[in-house]
Amino acid sequence: MSAVRCHFVASAGGVDLVDEIVVVDDGSSDRTPEIASRSGARVVQSATGGGGKGEAMQVGVNSTSGEIVVFLDGDVDPFPAHFVPGLLGPLFVDEDVCMVKASYVRPLGGVPGEGGRVNELVARPILSLLFPELAMIRQPLAGETAVLRTVLEKLRLAPAYGVETALLIDVASLFGASSIAQVELGLRCHRNRPLSDLRPQATDVMRAALARRDPKFDRGQPGSW
Repeated sequence: MSAVRCHFVASAGGVDLVDEIVVVDDGSSDRTPEIASRSGARVVQSATGGGGKGEAMQVGVNSTSGEIVVFLDGDVDPFPAHFVPGLLGPLFVDEDVCMVKASYVRPLGGVPGEGGRVNELVARPILSLLFPELAMIRQPLAGETAVLRTVLEKLRLAPAYGVETALLIDVASLFGASSIAQVELGLRCHRNRPLSDLRPQATDVMRAALARRDPKFDRGQPGSW
C-alpha cells in the first residue's frame, strides 16, 4: 500500500503488546482509509485534511489511550513486522527511557545509506551545533518513534515537518538526552521525493531547532534570528 499523507499510530497498554492500531488520514489521495479499515485498523480523519505531519500525529495521540504510543510513517513498503516490538523493547527493559527513535539504513536509487537527505544535511548538523547532547541520534527525523503517553501529555507536538526535531529537543529538555534510546531496525525503504520537494521539510526542521534554541526567534520571520 502506498499511503499519501497518512500515519499509523499503534498504542500499547494493558497486557497485550498492541491494543490499538489507528491510521490518521490527513487528506490522502489514494484508497488508504478503505484499505486500512478492511485490514482492521481504525481510521480517523485529521481535522484540517492536509494540515501536516505534526498535526496528524497529534490527532493520533488524541485518538488513542494506551500507555505507550508508537508512531509509524505510512509510506514504508514493505513494512517489517519487527518495527513495533523493536521500538517498544527499550521502554520495557529500562525505566529511565521514555522515548525510542528508530535507526536504519535508507537507500536512495538502490544505493544503501544515500537516503535521508534532509536528515544528513540539515537535521543532524543543526542538532550537533545547537544541541550537541543530541548529536548521537542517527535518525532524528525517523517517523518510527515510541513515546510514553505521560511524556506526550507534558508537551504539544510541533506543526508540520518540524515535529520530529521538536519532539527530540523537548524530551531531552524535560527528561535529559539519556532518556532517549535508539534501536537498529535494519533496512527502511520508502518513496523518495525529488530534491525540489525537500525545501519545505528542511525549513520546518531548522525553524523548530532555532525556535527552541532561542525563544525570541520569530517562527514566521526566519531572517529575524
